[in-house]
Amino acid sequence: MSRLPGPPTPPPATAPPRPPVHATAGARLGAANPRQEGPTDLRLVPPALAAWVTAASTLDVAPEWVTGVAVGCLVVGVVLLLWRRRAGRRVAISAVLLCVAAAAASAGLHGADLRRGPVPGLVREYATVTAEIEVTSDPRLTRPRVKGDHMAPASVLIGAEVRRVEKADGTTVATRTPVLVIVDVGAGRDRAGGPGGVDAGSGAAAWLRLLPSARVRVSARLAPAMVEGDRIAGVARVSGRVAPEVVAEPSGVQRFAGRLRAGLRAATDPLPGDARALLPGLVVGDTSRITPELDDAFKATDLTHTLAVSGSNLTIILALLIGPPGLAQRIERRGLAPRLGIPLRSTAVLGGVLTLAFVVVCRPDPSVLRAAACGAVVLLALATGRRRSLIPALATAVLLLVLYDPWLARSYGFLLSVLATGALLTIGPRWSAALQRRRVPPRLAEALAAASAAQALCAPVVAVLSARVSLVAVPCNLLAEFAVAPATVLGFAALATAPVAMPVAKVLAWCASWPAGWIADVARTGAALPGSGVDWPGSWGGAALLAVVTGVVVVAGRRLLRHPWWCGACGVLLVLVVVQPPPLTRVVTGWPPPGWRFAVCDVGQGDATVLAAGDGTGVVVDAGPDPALVDRCLRTLGITRIPLVVLTHFHADHVAGLPGVLRGRAVGAIETTGFEEPVDQVEFVRREAERRHIPVTHAVAGEERRTGALAWQVVWPPPSSPPGAVGGPVTPEPEGPNDASVTLLVRSGGLRFLLLGDLEPPAQQALLRSPAGASLGGVDVLKVAHHGSAYQDPELIRRVAPRLALISCGRDNPYGHPAPGTVAALRAQGAMVLRTDEDGALAVAGTEEELRVVGG
Repeated sequence: MSRLPGPPTPPPATAPPRPPVHATAGARLGAANPRQEGPTDLRLVPPALAAWVTAASTLDVAPEWVTGVAVGCLVVGVVLLLWRRRAGRRVAISAVLLCVAAAAASAGLHGADLRRGPVPGLVREYATVTAEIEVTSDPRLTRPRVKGDHMAPASVLIGAEVRRVEKADGTTVATRTPVLVIVDVGAGRDRAGGPGGVDAGSGAAAWLRLLPSARVRVSARLAPAMVEGDRIAGVARVSGRVAPEVVAEPSGVQRFAGRLRAGLRAATDPLPGDARALLPGLVVGDTSRITPELDDAFKATDLTHTLAVSGSNLTIILALLIGPPGLAQRIERRGLAPRLGIPLRSTAVLGGVLTLAFVVVCRPDPSVLRAAACGAVVLLALATGRRRSLIPALATAVLLLVLYDPWLARSYGFLLSVLATGALLTIGPRWSAALQRRRVPPRLAEALAAASAAQALCAPVVAVLSARVSLVAVPCNLLAEFAVAPATVLGFAALATAPVAMPVAKVLAWCASWPAGWIADVARTGAALPGSGVDWPGSWGGAALLAVVTGVVVVAGRRLLRHPWWCGACGVLLVLVVVQPPPLTRVVTGWPPPGWRFAVCDVGQGDATVLAAGDGTGVVVDAGPDPALVDRCLRTLGITRIPLVVLTHFHADHVAGLPGVLRGRAVGAIETTGFEEPVDQVEFVRREAERRHIPVTHAVAGEERRTGALAWQVVWPPPSSPPGAVGGPVTPEPEGPNDASVTLLVRSGGLRFLLLGDLEPPAQQALLRSPAGASLGGVDVLKVAHHGSAYQDPELIRRVAPRLALISCGRDNPYGHPAPGTVAALRAQGAMVLRTDEDGALAVAGTEEELRVVGG
């Protein structure tokens, strides 16, 4: 007996069929991560890129061409929209054309601002005008630069708009033209002892206190901008000897933001040097306290993005509010908002308020604007309940910002910000998954993938800017990354509490100083490694080459991951290249040679020499113009202890590198000439010595010293005669710092060295007539005076008759050093002449019978 088949059994209610995209997620529908909703939506990427390229290329194009591009693309785009065939493709093309039209129109209008009104004509005439300007950026002090033998005077740079110009006949013309205001303030320091600052009571300090939106009346000399294609119509030079005449106070919002920023500076005043400088920059982008050497350390390790506020700061603040972005709409979301019971839409509104406050307080820099726009798109999706991938959010942010401010299309900061964010959203997750498949812990895999991806995409652009590729960027970013979040959160807490409870703000700032100090230590340590970076062509061709090299490294790295032993060997090799242990370096390069006695460092157009005084010990004579270069030379020589630093005179090309000599080394004393000019460099040396509690003394002729097998005698300058003294030789007053240079006659291992500093003919002749003149004949090695300039006394060269003459000078220097006549005169006396601009660093070794010199 057969049975009829019954109705099919319904599937269990608890297991409904799921679409494949969710079936692969391994989770129920409601818990799906937004990244698992399907392929990434890239439809907004072509319009954003088209708008970016159009804006960058049409900012300084003739108006008729810009109009033609805008109108043509608009017409074609509208026609494609109205055409009914192939809707999908034509809509995409139409969107690109319409964005191109909008970008061209916006760029044309912004570019016209530079050509409108009377200012462009006055700029071409180099006219001096009385004008009313509106401040549009925070004033910033330029970092000190060595220019020849002196420091370039400091200036205050202010972004501004000329709002009114007074003509010669007394009439006033209203305008709105962007300019760069340069306030010449000279050298100085702040009362807290910070380098590169100015006296708090000077007129320059008043310029530095100006806030955006303030209006100032100035008398300025207009001049064209040095770089074509910039967003300014010209440069307005203003004297900083007097305080600015403020004609309109800044807006209430800017005053409030200024009070917050000032409160944070006050809260960080008691902190140690690096934390005091770094924390305001990390929180609100205030880099006024960053010293040049700290700035160089961050650049060498590619940590510059932490020096100034960036989009990561906003991400940290929003994550604190709503939790990780991937959990923003899930029931298990974290953050302060769900813990306080704030619903999603209210959370989005609160996030928008925080984003707006962030932009106002931190200023609308390119990375801040990019982060704010991207965050606003994400918050809008959160408020409307529609999940979106962050790639469309980034594309939308780029499109809106480029249309709002086309000059961002030419901003390297904006480009780096977008590239880093794109790397974190696209390459980073894939590399993280690949590392986790090879049993790397998830947290470490995510951090390593993020740092590597950002470095891979940003390195070519960084190479264009710095002509250098960092080899320590990834490990330094990894070590610094975990300290950024606590420093940022505690710093913002100090910022918020400073106006109402300064003691609490100081406690919070003290807590934030620990992670901030860690970040600074990571930067300094990474930059100090001998192989921290390699020089690279600073052009777009060099960037393309670096991109190819990076691609090859990535492909090779994927294959190496299958062979742990090869990975380990490559890792050890990279560590050796970066650390460059002195014994290994000496074996590989042969420099410095074993038993070296005297070394001339290659520091460019300047002087820095080292006298060997035992294992790891050396007497340093002059410091050169660049701390990084002299520090690298001393590390290569293995110098860790310096019983004495001799600064022959106070010109910047001999003393500006002093921080590099003192960095991480035990220094006994500093000895200088008694002729204390220029005053600003004298103060700089004293300040550096006071910070490290190093005594400073004056050298005088007749002084003799010895350390180990090294002995030396000061033969110049002679002691100054007291007023009214009679009898004895008459010592002429030096005509300048060069003629007051400390001159040393050195004996080491049977060799005699004569170090002349920058002595010029009058002092050289007086030295020959002095009691020490008779002992100058027949030296083995001469450090030629004043970089081998033409100002040499022939009689001194004949009397000294050196076997080896060493000249320290910079490649392609504008002074023509060394002079051909000086080189010829030395060779005529039988000397071998070597120079650092052609032969690199030089080390002298051997004995009186066998003198050797090796180039580094």
